[in-house]
Amino acid sequence: MSKKLIEQEILEQHAYNLLAERGVSIEEIATIVYELQAPYVKDLTMEECIHNLKMVMKKREVQNAVITGIEIDIAAEKGVFSPTLSDLLMRDEGLYGIDEILVLSIVNVYGSIGMTNFGYVDKIKPGIIGELNSQKGEKCNTFIDDVVGALAAAAASRIAHSQTK
Repeated sequence: MSKKLIEQEILEQHAYNLLAERGVSIEEIATIVYELQAPYVKDLTMEECIHNLKMVMKKREVQNAVITGIEIDIAAEKGVFSPTLSDLLMRDEGLYGIDEILVLSIVNVYGSIGMTNFGYVDKIKPGIIGELNSQKGEKCNTFIDDVVGALAAAAASRIAHSQTK
């Protein structure tokens, strides 16, 4: 096995591990994917949603964004940053938009539909996204709620792209 393939597998597994450590399951994200696409895709199954989510997670730029975002949240909780930045991150300051900018690397993989799906889930905060967002002050979830939303949006977009009329 090549070093590049091993590194890819390590990155992918690390991204999955970080999501799990922060209390996010693939099934919870797939539920959001299902809710986004079920009105448009006849006979959509959770298995298809999970499959498409896993395919999104195989992309290097997705893995990089997941790892970077979640590790920034963890570092903020540990007080690694200046008091000013730590405060912004711990409060998930409304005008701090770097979290949304980071995850554009996930949604942009699937074009404009990825962007519109992300805007929608970022606004309504369904399922685990809302749960993560409600933990402000307890934990730093500034990045992970957007990471999860972007993963769901990208997987939903992947499903939409696969549909033929």
